[in-house]
Amino acid sequence: MSATPASRAAAGAAAPADDVAPAEPTTPTPVVEEKVVDIDDVPTVRVHHPSDLLGTVLSALGIALVLVLATYAHNTTTGVAEDVQGFASLLQRILFVPVRVLEGFVILAVPLAVVTELAFRRLGRQILDGLGAGLAALLLNAVVLWAIETFGSDELVVGMSIRSGGEWVVTLPAYVALLVGLLTVVGPRGRRRTVQWSWNLLWVAIGVLLITAGVSLPGLVVSFLVGRVAGLGVRYLSGVQSERAYGATLVAGVRRAGFEPVRLSRVADETTGESPLDGDSAARALTRSTDHRVYELTTDDHVELDLVVIDGDRQVVGMLSRLWRSLRMRGIEGRSVVSLRQAAERSALLAYAARAAGVRTPKLLSIAEADDSMLLVQERPGHAVPLGDLAPEALTDEVLREIWAQLQLAHDAGIAHRSLTSDVLLVETVVGRPVVWLTSWEQGDVASSELARRMDVTQLVALLALRVGARRALESAVAVLPDAHIAEIGPLLQTITLPRLTRNEMRADKKVLAELRSALVDRLPEADVEPQQLVRFGARTVLTIVVPIVAVVFVITSINVEEITSALAAGDWRWTVVAFALGLATLVGAALAFVAFSPVKLPLWRATLVQTAATFVGLAAPAGIGPAALNLRMLQKRGVSTTLSAATVALVQVSQFVVTLGLLLVLTIVSGDTESPLPISPVVLLVIGILAALVASGLLVPRVRQWVLAKTMPTLRQTWPRLIEVLGQPWRLALAIGGNLLMTLGFIFAFDASLAAFGQDATLIQVALVYLAGNTAGALVPTPGGMGTIELALAGTLTSITGINPGIATSIAVLFRVATYWLRIPIGWVAMRYLQKTGEL
Repeated sequence: MSATPASRAAAGAAAPADDVAPAEPTTPTPVVEEKVVDIDDVPTVRVHHPSDLLGTVLSALGIALVLVLATYAHNTTTGVAEDVQGFASLLQRILFVPVRVLEGFVILAVPLAVVTELAFRRLGRQILDGLGAGLAALLLNAVVLWAIETFGSDELVVGMSIRSGGEWVVTLPAYVALLVGLLTVVGPRGRRRTVQWSWNLLWVAIGVLLITAGVSLPGLVVSFLVGRVAGLGVRYLSGVQSERAYGATLVAGVRRAGFEPVRLSRVADETTGESPLDGDSAARALTRSTDHRVYELTTDDHVELDLVVIDGDRQVVGMLSRLWRSLRMRGIEGRSVVSLRQAAERSALLAYAARAAGVRTPKLLSIAEADDSMLLVQERPGHAVPLGDLAPEALTDEVLREIWAQLQLAHDAGIAHRSLTSDVLLVETVVGRPVVWLTSWEQGDVASSELARRMDVTQLVALLALRVGARRALESAVAVLPDAHIAEIGPLLQTITLPRLTRNEMRADKKVLAELRSALVDRLPEADVEPQQLVRFGARTVLTIVVPIVAVVFVITSINVEEITSALAAGDWRWTVVAFALGLATLVGAALAFVAFSPVKLPLWRATLVQTAATFVGLAAPAGIGPAALNLRMLQKRGVSTTLSAATVALVQVSQFVVTLGLLLVLTIVSGDTESPLPISPVVLLVIGILAALVASGLLVPRVRQWVLAKTMPTLRQTWPRLIEVLGQPWRLALAIGGNLLMTLGFIFAFDASLAAFGQDATLIQVALVYLAGNTAGALVPTPGGMGTIELALAGTLTSITGINPGIATSIAVLFRVATYWLRIPIGWVAMRYLQKTGEL
């Protein structure tokens, strides 16, 4: 009889508690041997804990933070050290022998005790790892000490030092790093008594050392963290003994769950390598979708079940990925699931809730714990196969309706799945009718938000579109869901809402989302398909925040107030007004080039207003993107086709680039014989030559040449017909060249005026090179309007070419940007409002 909970209850009921045994000699109870279980598995002997890698990174960041605090809070550190010095000297005279004895005892006793216990336990690998970590900590501590003494500023050296013999001496106690590295590797303090007592002794020694002023507090913390970096790093690289449930422990856990196993067969996954393990398609889909170990369990009464094993060492990865996703994306609730038990309980909650809602999902039968693993025993989903393994002709309209019906049942109960892929949808045929299973609810939510349920619908319609086409997938959703729900998925049709497996499948057909948008608009013309902002922050947001902060720090640290004050006294503030006026003139130049290339007649005044409005739009777009977008919008408003508008805008940008290069070449030739030639050293020329040779050799490689052609030919094909048309009208070409010259020279002269405002002087070629090189380098980083990056690039280029003091160069760059960018933004906002009212944009 199977050892199920029901069978045990029946057995208990068959033997009443008040029966009295007969008063006759009893025979010994026979010992029942446990049945031999056939186990087909690939145990992991050593595992690399992601928590160790995380701890290594955090410890390294802690070292950097301590060094920063020691540098900028050195006055506080020095004051504390001097206050303690008198008391410490007296305490050292009283406790001189005990302190030295304690330190020597700790240095000798701790490693000896720990290594002895490990040797008795025959843990030779752990002894080698511990000694290796201690040695690595010693070397790393010595490297940090050398780096501080060699490269550290005076403030950092003082912050990491103690007073000895009237001098500051940097102290990083090497034995602290060694012992921390050793104890970190040999295991948790709660498992071995020698490790526990060793940590206690180390803390006592650290306290005495700190009180007696034998080391500075920052130095002590740095050595401790160095030991942690070495210990955790060695432990992650070498791995630790696996505490997952395998073999007899796994069998015992299954029995505690109430089942008597006769066979456990591991389902092949990415961690089993080339082992002969297999498993049916539904079980393989289960392990792919959950990232857990899955076993095919056969009980003694020949019942086939699935055993899902959740390992504790993988919870750190899951926690970090969930935390990152909830922080980065809107509508994703944060979670407190950290422990292994919490993860298992949440998985069970979602499985029970989905089944209670009527969703066809495998029934969870029992849960048990074994070592550092949680075991979930559940029914097997019949003979179902994953959606990804179905042939296209098997996806009939009836199957699609059944898929949507299962999701609708969950949504009606307020449950969201949040990870709908081809592995969680299983299909089988029962009595000639399709039956759909919806599995793997680990990432789901109960009492979910409306946005989470809309994302479910988006994920499912995108998944089906990859298999049956966009229009048929959308029609299958329309057959089950109301039009209001269908219309709501338009703004969510973007890759960020899709699970990783679906995104990978979509790489083979990148037009699916665009086809879905088109099908949605055809079905519901009033539907909004403009992408919704789902990401709270991305690379651009990070750059927008970090780069200005770096720029401000650079400005503050490089400013010499006395030099700037004297430079302002020697300058003339009226040049600032000139720089501002020249910045406004560049708007007219850009408008002239736009008018020259426009296929329809444009009033110069309106074109100038559009260029002015672009200065306001530049606050939310990278440098150069704002004018192009508004130019395109103005042409489309005047009836120009999208293709011709894009060609015109591209031609404007190409002409600006060509005119800028030509102007730089002319200025170089004209200023070739003047004094203060362009300071290009032989080393710079050599570097330029090497780069040119690398580019030329790269173009000889067919793949590189094809990549370059693929990037350049579309723009050339787009602009070439329009360019031929413009060349047939010389006045347009002359007007475009004149407008681009006015724009480029306006910025160059404005930069020269900013130099004059600080009483500085440079040749025209130097000014032109500084502006063109600095502006180009700053625009490469896609921050809105080049904010921060252009200022830094201009200041650095100005210093390197002209030799102007970095503080003054930074002030000049900031003044130039204020006059030609920041002060124009309010004017741009007014122009934008006016153009919107008049219908131009």
